Amino acid sequence: MLKFVNPEGNYAPPGGGYTQTVTVPANARWLVLAGQVGLTPDGTLPKGIEAQAEQCYKNVLACLKGNGMGPEDLVKVTVILTDNRYIPAYRAARDKITGTQYKPAATLIVVDGLAAPEMLIEVEAIAAKI
Repeated sequence: MLKFVNPEGNYAPPGGGYTQTVTVPANARWLVLAGQVGLTPDGTLPKGIEAQAEQCYKNVLACLKGNGMGPEDLVKVTVILTDNRYIPAYRAARDKITGTQYKPAATLIVVDGLAAPEMLIEVEAIAAKI
């Protein structure tokens, strides 16, 4: 079983949607996900951060499901945004699509741009299944 811990002596995670540390047992099967952007299965990119963020997380869940995993198996996510004003929308989309009970370790990065200028968010992840 994955062990999620916010250790004493460290600050509480801002936004509450992640855990400071995750321990993975030695016998786990690891999965590394490439960065997922807001492209839909037909290759279109929705307009706006809300729609792109939701699609990013749907793509993450599809990658997990395709490998026999679910959001409970997420160990670490890295979220890359093109504007810090998108943080509330990304958090709302994350909670809507993956639920609030799963809180993997997380890093949030704000950059000037992604692979295409119309892309507003990218999410990469690491998962482990016991």
